[in-house]
Amino acid sequence: TDGLSDPPAYFPENARINKAGYADISEIMKRNLKPLSVTEFMHQTESGALILDTRHQDIYEKGSVPGSLNIGLDGQYAVWVGTLINFGQPLVLVTNPGAEEESVLRLARVGFENVQGYLDGGIDAWKAHNKQVDIVRSIAAEEASQLIQQGTATLDVRNNTETQTLHVQDTVNLPLKDLKDNLHQLNEEKQYVLFCAGGYRSMIAASILKAKGYTNFVHVYGGFN
Repeated sequence: TDGLSDPPAYFPENARINKAGYADISEIMKRNLKPLSVTEFMHQTESGALILDTRHQDIYEKGSVPGSLNIGLDGQYAVWVGTLINFGQPLVLVTNPGAEEESVLRLARVGFENVQGYLDGGIDAWKAHNKQVDIVRSIAAEEASQLIQQGTATLDVRNNTETQTLHVQDTVNLPLKDLKDNLHQLNEEKQYVLFCAGGYRSMIAASILKAKGYTNFVHVYGGFN
């Protein structure tokens, strides 16, 4: 078992649900697949709902609702939702047009049933109401290399088992699953070059950093690979 990472946090809860039985999926979909106007969406967030943005990272970076968590459907969606979001946490979704049903269904399959709805019209509706959007600055590996050679710090959110094989010298390694609890290890006076293996996890990390007020970083397209 050497080198095996901890199981995702949602595994024990899913085991319990498997034994106790699931609610009818059609009822869950009917309840959770609800379009929300911008006003209704904001009311839900003000009441404690977490904004989950399921769009691809390359789309998310160009404009997102402030405070949102980006976990794209095209990656290990269920794994990272179950690892980073508490069961029972009320959620509101921002999706690509047409991806609302898939986003809700894949959440329900791993026991996340407390979805209050999705932003009707997506990010375009948000912008149409002149609401603030966040962006993430991403750079190519060549530019990242230049910054590192000039002394810019690096933040690697890959797992420890990955960094043990190969890593950037003197990097700060905070695995994504532990990032929220270890932000105090970052120096707010420094700029960081942020990466994972390929770019999926690092954009999740970027959304966490943004939501917590950390903005002094650049994200690497294509990651460490």
